[in-house]
Amino acid sequence: MHAAPPPVLPGIAPLVPDRDLILCDVWGVVHNGAAPYPDAVDALQRTRDAGKTVVLISNAPRPGVVVAEQIAAIGVPADCYDAVVTSGDVTRNVLSTQPGTRLYHLGPSRDFPNYDGLDLALVEIEDAELIVCTGLFDDTQETPDDYAELLQYARSRGLPMLCANPDIVVERGDRLIWCAGALAESYTSIGGDVLYAGKPYDAIYDTALALAGKRRGGQIMPEHVLAIGDGVRTDLAGAARQGFDCLFVMGGIHAADFDAASENEPDSGRYARVFAEAGAWPTAIIWRLAW
Repeated sequence: MHAAPPPVLPGIAPLVPDRDLILCDVWGVVHNGAAPYPDAVDALQRTRDAGKTVVLISNAPRPGVVVAEQIAAIGVPADCYDAVVTSGDVTRNVLSTQPGTRLYHLGPSRDFPNYDGLDLALVEIEDAELIVCTGLFDDTQETPDDYAELLQYARSRGLPMLCANPDIVVERGDRLIWCAGALAESYTSIGGDVLYAGKPYDAIYDTALALAGKRRGGQIMPEHVLAIGDGVRTDLAGAARQGFDCLFVMGGIHAADFDAASENEPDSGRYARVFAEAGAWPTAIIWRLAW
């Protein structure tokens, strides 16, 4: 771990010139689940105007085309990014290699588009050979503790779980909402077998880089990629795993670990504690994404 905290930037502009690709997290960075952050949208638009490719990379457990529709509905303009790649896309890729699978869907019904066009059967847990976890059934009321009995039963049957969203929590307005990653973590703790789709694991980055490479007409090298995100165990850890520089957004899901004073008075001890979970140090930090 570094001895000094990373630089605190007022905006992304100094990091843009040497990049070909920006991989930007969505929830907590571009919007808060209810409305976009105007400065973040402006920053991404300016980045694209500078000739860079912007791919939104999200642990949303739905296909990227569905997420694009969702964020448009809350006011995120399509001209601030080139493409959307999600853990839902990775989940579909995994399921497409297992035709005829009998799966139990653990999560809200809004995630059913993840299965459109796939050769599989949605069944009750008693008849399942795989659990696909996209979240809690009711993430406005429930907590992971409400799933202890169901997870114990799944473990007793030896059911593997495909976690379609490795996030533990996500911003929704001014609240933090439990995600599929919290249930997957609980399942792992009792000996369950979990395969994760999404950040910080390789498949979602491989997908994003392949797509961006086609758009730019050639392979994109890690040193020309900048990852932006607010999650230590997903965005920061994933960037480090891939060899990408990372701009860490302090005002997202880890906002309680920082405060406004940290913008002007970096505290190396505090940052070291926050970033220790990823075992990595970001290239720079910013309170909220801006140009």
